[in-house]
This record gives sequence, C-alpha cells and structure tokens, in this order.
Amino acid sequence: MSAIREDWVPSQAEFDAFARLSGDDNPIHVDPDFAARTRFGRTVAHGMLIYARLWALMQRAAPGARLNRQSLMFPAPCFAGDHVELVVEPLGGHRYVMRAVRLTDGAELLTGEAELA
Repeated sequence: MSAIREDWVPSQAEFDAFARLSGDDNPIHVDPDFAARTRFGRTVAHGMLIYARLWALMQRAAPGARLNRQSLMFPAPCFAGDHVELVVEPLGGHRYVMRAVRLTDGAELLTGEAELA
C-alpha cells in the first residue's frame, strides 16, 4: 500500500466542536481574544483533533484495524485556516507513520507512528 494523503483546512468551528465533544475547552483553543494575547497570537487546534483526522485516514488504509500502540509529537501549532496535508504511510508489517504538515511553510504539526493489532 502506498501513502494516503488528504488536504485539510481546519476551522475555528471545528476547534469549538471538538472542545464541546472532548470537554477540553482550554481558551487557547476556543477563545480568540485570549489566544491573541499568547505567544501563538491566535487559537490553536487540539492535538487530538489533528490525530483524529489522521486516524480516519488510518482506517481507510486498514479498515477495521485496532490500535495496538502509538507515539505522537506536536512540534508546531496548527491554526484555523492553515492549509494542512495529512499523511499516513506504511512502514511495513502493521506499522505506519503519521504526519500533519502545514503546506505554506513545511512546519510539522504532528509526527507519529502507530502499530495496529
């Protein structure tokens, strides 16, 4: 199987909906006035929102698969309106690399690996 890719432009509405669903209503994600006063200058996506989008791609790569383990890092923030490329790529066996990259500057927003059962 080759890599699966998908473009995504996250929105503040998605941040707000994920906050309601997850209970993570940290103002850095949902309050533009608060976020404007932080080092980021605007709201930032929940890391798990990015991962959820990648997990949906993973399910396309391996329908019905169950997660055995994963490792995730979030090197750079993801903002509403960013043009993001999501990538799931097989490493061999049941292992996959996951990446979310901001296309305007190449910043890695999420890097990780997953092992499926």
